[in-house]
Amino acid sequence: MIKFIAAVLWIVVVTLGAVFYSFQAAANRPPVAAASPLLGGLDYVKTDVISVPFVKGERIRGYFLARFVYTVEPKQVAKLAVPLDALLIDQVYTYLYGNPQIDFAKQDTLDLDAFRNGIRDSINARIGDKLVHDVLVEQIDFLTPDDIRDNAGRQRKAAAAEAAKSPEPAPAPAH
Repeated sequence: MIKFIAAVLWIVVVTLGAVFYSFQAAANRPPVAAASPLLGGLDYVKTDVISVPFVKGERIRGYFLARFVYTVEPKQVAKLAVPLDALLIDQVYTYLYGNPQIDFAKQDTLDLDAFRNGIRDSINARIGDKLVHDVLVEQIDFLTPDDIRDNAGRQRKAAAAEAAKSPEPAPAPAH
């Protein structure tokens, strides 16, 4: 019985010492410097897939497909009179159609930093304040009409092959 009481007292002393030490260590810690925007304090707004047709002359040359994540200032978002998603999608369209030097049909590469910064800057210029801190790219694709036709043909062939593999359902017995 004496061993049990000594063990309990030992556990209580060690626990109190650990709690006291942790409070002392937390109080003596230097203040944290201003956090980076990517470390917190901002909201992350993820868009659905945005599909922008690329028109040159009188023909559609392809489709720009993208999904973005925007880091936005929550206080600024609360002030908006229009839905944030509508504003972000409209600015992607405006930026792509307003910059004729972006030609996905001729380019194999895209200056991603310039593209992201351009979208961010165009949104902030339209708002007149710093709403978007960063634009993160989740997906970017460019599909030509031939790519789309080939993909549709492959899907039809795969569906036909799948249908040919699965056995026909047996007819229901007549009563």
